[in-house]
Amino acid sequence: MLHSRRLSPSIAAALLAIASSSLFAQATVKEDGKWRSALGAAFSSSSGNTEATSLTLSGDLVRARTQDKWRIFGDMLFAKSEGTTSGNQVRLGTRYDWNFTPVWFTFAGANAERDPIAELSRRMSLSGGLGYRFLNLPDKTFSVFGGVQLTDDRYTAPRYIDGGTRDAYRYGSLLLGEESTHTFTESLTARQRFVVFPSMRNRGEFRAEFDGALQVAMTQSLSLNVGFTMRHESDPGPGIDTTDTLLTTGISVKFD
Repeated sequence: MLHSRRLSPSIAAALLAIASSSLFAQATVKEDGKWRSALGAAFSSSSGNTEATSLTLSGDLVRARTQDKWRIFGDMLFAKSEGTTSGNQVRLGTRYDWNFTPVWFTFAGANAERDPIAELSRRMSLSGGLGYRFLNLPDKTFSVFGGVQLTDDRYTAPRYIDGGTRDAYRYGSLLLGEESTHTFTESLTARQRFVVFPSMRNRGEFRAEFDGALQVAMTQSLSLNVGFTMRHESDPGPGIDTTDTLLTTGISVKFD
């Protein structure tokens, strides 16, 4: 099931367009150097007064060792409403963490996205920085991090951005965030991540992202997932709301 607080096709498709990591499908993280993966899917369909379908797929691939962790992730959203395509978004990304002390780490990441419904032909971003782990226990973790992100956007049609009409836009931003994991029982786990991107070009402008996921294990490999995403942009442009939310429910399969 997918839920958005409004029905604008371009906004519904753009909800997943600027994310740092895929939380819907969560691969098991063990510091043994082995690759582990998870695949998730959510589907909804309605008929009668409203004809609509939506499909979300997500994947997570992780290899963790004592000194580092490498994650590769991706997701896809496709939706139709009243016979019109209202969502068509694909995202792929990776992040590498290197622990140079038990609590301090550096990270580097890259993301690639496309969303023709939101007139985004391509978005490429590179990020890097430094982080600190306050907690790193088997049942809970908590870390903070900061750095910079460089982004290159290309649009399918010119749009008004930063005082001018452009078909491409390159910009830099700071990156400040925190993330945590929680194991409540053997079958119930949760993750959350909050990141703020203050603009390095226009003072006072920023983006903010929140991703949360709750996972209930039904078997050793099959889980029920509930995900929540919030995206806020201080100056999204004329006629566009500043905040969007997305609620997703579905199942995921782990390959350990």
